[in-house]
Amino acid sequence: MIQINSIPTSPGCYLFIDKNKKIIYIGKAKNLRKRVSNYLSKKDHDPKTNLIISLIKDIDFIATRNEVEALILENNLIKKNNPKYNINLRDSKRYAYIELTKEDFPRLLVARKRIGNSKFFGPFVSANSRDYILYVLKKTFQIRTCKKLPKKACLRYHLDLCSAPCINRISKKNYKERINLVEPILNGKSSKITRILEEKMKSASSNSNFEKAIELRDQIESIKTLKDKQMMERQKKYDEDIINYLVKDKKVYLMLFNVYKGILENKQEFEFDYSNSFFEEFLVQYYSNNPIPKQIIVPKSVDSTILSYLKKLRKNKVITEVPKKGEKKELLSLVLKNIELSFLGDSKRLEELKKKLNLEEIPAVIECFDISHLSGTSTVASLVQFRNAIPDKTNYRKFKIRTVEGIDDVRAIAEVVKRRYSRLIKEKLPFPNLIIIDGGIAQLNFAKNELEKLNLKIPIISIAKGFEEIYIPENNKPLKLNKKNEALRLIQKIRNEAHRFAISYNKLLRKKDMFK
Repeated sequence: MIQINSIPTSPGCYLFIDKNKKIIYIGKAKNLRKRVSNYLSKKDHDPKTNLIISLIKDIDFIATRNEVEALILENNLIKKNNPKYNINLRDSKRYAYIELTKEDFPRLLVARKRIGNSKFFGPFVSANSRDYILYVLKKTFQIRTCKKLPKKACLRYHLDLCSAPCINRISKKNYKERINLVEPILNGKSSKITRILEEKMKSASSNSNFEKAIELRDQIESIKTLKDKQMMERQKKYDEDIINYLVKDKKVYLMLFNVYKGILENKQEFEFDYSNSFFEEFLVQYYSNNPIPKQIIVPKSVDSTILSYLKKLRKNKVITEVPKKGEKKELLSLVLKNIELSFLGDSKRLEELKKKLNLEEIPAVIECFDISHLSGTSTVASLVQFRNAIPDKTNYRKFKIRTVEGIDDVRAIAEVVKRRYSRLIKEKLPFPNLIIIDGGIAQLNFAKNELEKLNLKIPIISIAKGFEEIYIPENNKPLKLNKKNEALRLIQKIRNEAHRFAISYNKLLRKKDMFK
């Protein structure tokens, strides 16, 4: 390993390397020797940092002239090497974009990823909002939807929904003029376009071109309606980003709201491990790949070096503000409220479930079983897994029942429980914190007996449809919770998903049998 004394005291980047000569962490520092020395000499690090230190077999460094250069270099090195322990800024939710294709007669599409030479607008949090915008713009400006221009006009043209470039009803120039009106609207500049169209409408009316004037009037009305549909509007002439975060259990939950010309409706969510410099790392990595607005509203002051870096990237002034009161402070609070709802909303349900079932730990991983058949035929079972109260579909499983004939749900449950947890034992995989059975006391007892045969002590309950009573082993009476109780709502949510998954598999088998 490199000697500490050989590391310079200048600004730069340090690279931690493991036994496989792989870079596992990259950081930047004002004083390289001091920063690396702090890593190796201090004992009160967080668990993640302790893990990184235990894996270090070598340290490399690259010196720079100043901190801004170090920031730029750090970001480039992270993107190139993708170190395991630097924060991963993959958006925790994939929202769709509106894509404007680069064709002679461009189209408006929904895109999940920003790939290709098209122009992308968004992402849009609300699918309804996105689809409404697409509908209004396509209808108002008669944008074509066909993937390939046909040889004759389609139904949309006859319904006055398409300008029909396929039969030369519109020139490339005139079509381009319409697209030039669409782009600013997608960028939130609808007021400017409305003023332009109003001037054209007055001119057309003055020249007695009433048909054109009516067309322009309808376009203006559609754009005004579209503007009214926006979720929230603020009177600003520049773009803003609003960032807030919450730290819980060594995890950072961060949310960023994009404000485009005063319109606030898009958000991005991130989740990553906590480190002392996580906020600075986030700003550097995020804004190296995304547009930098004129103003960024943040919950804490931003280091002057970071600010210099952002200004250099934007090639213009960047303002960061930590509001203490007023509308901007309320917006920060709104972002925080959204974080609590998006990331931690179900944590209260899990805590309530732990309390009501007298569990030793919060049931972070819950598995639920359900049986589905048609009068005793095509009997199948479903297994769904919820992780932190969120469906983990990579761990969903479906089973054909092998040992049971006819209608016998209790033995079908016993079979599938045995198969599931025998496999986990064999493959040495982790067990869930709670098992839920869709059924009554009989289904619960059969499932519990299979767990005992496997010497497993996993908390298990069942929920019976109808009265929604919860059965717990060794309890003489079922547990009855208020309909509004958060624990019951979570159990019902998981049970309903297992039921849906089982029925869909049963239908699939029946369809296959029918074709046979």
